Parts: sequence; C-alpha cells; structure tokens
Amino acid sequence: MSKISPQIIDEIMNTSRIEEVIGEFVQLKRAGSNLKGLSPFTDEKTASFVVSPAKQIFKCFSTGKGGTVVSFLMEKEHFSYPEALRWLADKYGIEIPQDAAPTADELAQATERDSLFIINEFAKNYFADNLMNSEEGKAIGLSYFEERGFRPDIIEKFQLGYCLNKGDDFTKTALAKGYKLEYLEKVGLSKTKEERSFDFFRGRVLFPIHSVSGRVLGFGGRTLLNDKKIAKYYNSPDSIVYNKSEILYGLFFAKGDVTKYDECLLCEGYTDVISMHQSGIQHVVSSSGTSLTKEQIKLIGRYTKNITILFDGDAAGIKASFRGIDLILEEGMNVKVVLFPEGEDPDSFAKNNSAAQTHDFIKENKQDFISFKASVLLKEGKNDPLQKANLIKEIVHSVSLIPDHITRSVYAKELSTHFDMEEQIVNTELARLRKNTLAKQHNEPEYRNVPVVNEESTPQHTPVKKDESSKLNHEFELIRLMLQFGTREIEMDNEGSDVKTKLSVLELVCQELNRDALTFTDPNCREIHEQFALGISENMLYSSSHFKHLENQDIVKFVSNLETIESDLSPNWLLKHNIHTKREEGDLNQTVLHSIYNFKYHKVNLHILNLQEQLKQKDLSEEDSLLILTEQLSYEKVKRILADLLGRTILS
Repeated sequence: MSKISPQIIDEIMNTSRIEEVIGEFVQLKRAGSNLKGLSPFTDEKTASFVVSPAKQIFKCFSTGKGGTVVSFLMEKEHFSYPEALRWLADKYGIEIPQDAAPTADELAQATERDSLFIINEFAKNYFADNLMNSEEGKAIGLSYFEERGFRPDIIEKFQLGYCLNKGDDFTKTALAKGYKLEYLEKVGLSKTKEERSFDFFRGRVLFPIHSVSGRVLGFGGRTLLNDKKIAKYYNSPDSIVYNKSEILYGLFFAKGDVTKYDECLLCEGYTDVISMHQSGIQHVVSSSGTSLTKEQIKLIGRYTKNITILFDGDAAGIKASFRGIDLILEEGMNVKVVLFPEGEDPDSFAKNNSAAQTHDFIKENKQDFISFKASVLLKEGKNDPLQKANLIKEIVHSVSLIPDHITRSVYAKELSTHFDMEEQIVNTELARLRKNTLAKQHNEPEYRNVPVVNEESTPQHTPVKKDESSKLNHEFELIRLMLQFGTREIEMDNEGSDVKTKLSVLELVCQELNRDALTFTDPNCREIHEQFALGISENMLYSSSHFKHLENQDIVKFVSNLETIESDLSPNWLLKHNIHTKREEGDLNQTVLHSIYNFKYHKVNLHILNLQEQLKQKDLSEEDSLLILTEQLSYEKVKRILADLLGRTILS
C-alpha cells in the first residue's frame, strides 16, 4: 500500500501532543518547564523519565532511550513507524488519504483482510455478550471461569466469551448482519457441510487471540464436556490474518512488563497466562499448546533476550520441550527453566499462592538449561556410564547451537565443572558440532572438512569504545548549532569591503566544510549534514523538526539527545567539551566560527597523526618520506593558524 505523505506526517507530528500521549502510559508530574515520571522501560523508584512539551521530545535517563512521540510509541508499543503514525492520526482525528490508488490485487487483499478483522471483532463482542448476558452463557461459560477463580475484571480484560451450543446461532446472526459466509469460513468461525452451515466453536468457552497491537486474530475454544472423543481445544485455522506459529497468546497484555523487566515468562496454556496476570505477574505469554517456533522466539526477541520457561510439575512432555530450548539458544537468546512442584502448573500455583509467593518461587527456582536438562535425563540413566555419555553429548549439542562464541565458552566451562571433566574435551566436541551447525546453516557440506578456526582470532566488527565518543564532541557541537540556530541569519565581513554579507548559519557551515572537502566521521552527523546541504541546494533551510519527523529513529534519537543537551545548559559543557552554551545567542557569529575552526582543527590534527603513522612504515623510500614530511609541515602551519583563531597554544 502507498506510504503516508510528508505533508500528512508533518500534520500528525504538529498536532500530536507528546505530553498527552505519554500521559496515557506514564504518570507525569510538573518539574519546571518539563514533566517527569517513572520510566516505563525499566523498574525504578526515582523518576528519571523527562518529557519536554516545548520541544515535543522525551528522554529516559535510566535506559538512554529518547526521541519524539512516534519514537515513544515505537519503543513502548513496538509499533512500526507507519503503525505509530496511524495510531496518532486516529487519536487526533487526522485522515490519511492514499497518495496513489492501490492495485486491484492490493485492494482485494486489503478488503478481505479488513473484513476478516471486522468479523473477528464482531465475534469477540458477540461471544462476550453471550457469556455475560445469555442464560446458557452465564450457567455454563461464566460459571466455568468463576470456578477457575477468574475475577470479573480479568474476564473483561482478556475479553473471554462463550459460543452457544445451538448449532448455528452465531452464523445466522453474522449472516443477518451482512457478513459473508466465505469470510466466516476463512476465519474458522463457521463451517459448511452438506450445504448446512454451523458454528465451529459451538458449546465452547472462547479465548480471543490478539495481535501485538490488540487486534483479534483468532480464537481458542475449550470444550466443557468430558467426552474423550472430542478435542479439548479447537483453534482458529491459519488465515491471512492469523498464523499460529507466529503468534503468542497474551503478548498484547504482557509486552509492557516484558520490556520493563527484560524477561518473558513462557508457559503452555491460556489459563496459565490469565491466572498469572490475575496474580500480578504480567510479563507472561503462552505458545497456546503448540510447539515453540522460531517465529515465536523472534517475536519475543523484539522485547527481551531473556526467556524463562515455566513447566508443569508432572508434565509428560518435558523431554519434547528440549527442542524448544535448543531453538531459543540458536536464536542467541538466554533461557532459564522453572519446574513447578509435582501436581502444580502456573495456573494452579498462582491461584493457591499470593503474588509475592509466586514471584519468589519463580525467582528462587530458576535453573540454567544445563542443570535442568541434566536433572531430567539423569533420572533415566542413573549410574549407567553410556547413558551419562549420551546425556553430555546432548547438552554439548545444545551449547553448540549458541551463536555467540563467548557465551558458548562460558557454558563449556560450566558443563565441564558440572560433570567433572576436562574443559578441552568439551571444547573439542563443541568445535566438531559447531562445524556441522555452520554446514547446515550455509548448506555447505564441505565445511565439515575444514579445520576449526579459533574464533577469538577471527576478525570481528570492533564496536566504538565508550570513551571514543568524546573524541567526536567537535562534530556534535557543530551539528547541534546547525540544528538550533541553522535558519538564523548572521552577518559576515567581506575582505576589502565595508559591505557585510548576510547568510544563514547553515549556509556558512556548509560553505566552509565544502571549501575544504570536509565531512563528518559520526554516521548520524554525516547524514544530517548531507541533508542540510541537499536542502540548501534546493533553496530550503531545514530546522530540527525536519529530522524529528523522519522514519530513521537513530537520527530522531540523536537529534533529541542534542536538544536535551541544549535544554539542560550547564557550565560543565564549557569546561569539559569547550561548548559555549550560555553566551551562544549573544554572539552567534563568534560561536559558529569558533565551532567551525574547532572542527577543522580536529580534522587537520587527525590528518597529521595519520601522516606520522605513514612515516613509521618500514621500507619507505626516501622520496616518499620527503613527500610525506612536506605535507605534514604544510598541515602543521594550518594547525597553528587554526590554533591562533581558537586562542590555543601549541606546545612543541
């Protein structure tokens, strides 16, 4: 479908009030010109989350997150950029027209998809009404949920329902409302056999299954009969709106706390999730009785890298779950396991214990997967040496799936300690299995015959060290001035003339950098500079709001952070970074020129250091050495001129 036009994006951003939107998620209190509250991204007791209504930005000092109202929705609700914009447009009543007409196929699919969502929403409301208001629903469905101990607010929160056991009651009602039988069948709400249509979930209590953004994708239906010939649970079939291998039950309700606590509790069934929520533990989801899939693990990975699996105390399928643990490890996630007491599951344990007791039990009984897998498998093998050897091989196989070398090394050490064996033996087996894993991933059987490379010596991407960012303060300073004062007009002297030239700060900076063919090292600074230059070439002077409306959230966060610096003016910026904050506007010409000279000074100095490194090379010819020395001397002169302009003294 077509994109949202820049004009509409501007209207959405200019209409939206960040304090109103964030106020729906965070309790904010006035703190001077700003608003403060507890971070929604982490568990804290002292408010470090700041919203600036004047600048329409937020900053979380606990996590470093920051940006605009769109950034917040993307972080908190995990919306995509278009989803966040559409959410805001809907909130503020802004219509989003289509820039271009969709194709016939797009229109047909969109119409079908929208129709299926509408039908699911209608069904959810219909089943909920049955549960609370029909005689059969109250006597059978509601009494079942009440027997399970679910409070009315929890029943309402999870939108639980009941389908009457009358054969075609729902189908007839839906058809009478004008919904197509074709679509009712596609979402699995109705079935047709021998030209007779009937309700698929008749006589079952219903658990709506939501998308991450809260739309109803399908249903899980539980029978209340004790007939073993009837399947205990029916689920909606896969459709263009529902794919059970990519959905986790309860994630819509859990995602906030999953992010906040940086952990996802994973259990088996719908009622496990609901009971845990009712007990106050909300960072819990369910795979809804299906085997855990890579897609579900990746979905959790959008919110946290830490998964804790909650197992029933007498679960017969614990061994079958080992495959799920391996998938989690393979995706680079961290996995812990909690085994409930015999005869208990998360549902029953949460009902029979207080929230604090349940929380403490989970916290105190977490095991790493090595201990868990060993304890389960050793029960079978006991003292049989061959069984023990096979057990170790199974666990080493699991460790070999972990993509991160350091994490594998830690587990290898733990494994050798746990089974009292030489670490080198574990590492040798790991290396062999690792080659097989790589061969499968890349479909290259010959990898198995290649000697194992020590991964510690393999070239890796080297992250920037924390202290290296301070080396780029001259770049951040110049970009900050361009963002804050870029459209301001200043007067510059002309050599040999009393007439002054008027130009914007942006034009001055871009001219000076272009004259010496200079650019920025930091990628965010470089992109912002390039957009400023492109705007000037098109007779446009961009302000900071232009960059805060971009889809690139790295740029949005970067610009917001620079504006946070500007709003928290401190003498420390002058002392530590030579950034003149207090007197900038008073003498803008001097402030901007000082920043330009400082930028050039650092670039020249860096080039001199590179030349000095070249002179250290072995086998350098006398001619090349002379050329490099000559270039170095010329740059040293430029450096001295810039130092004089900056009022600095260069020590020989």
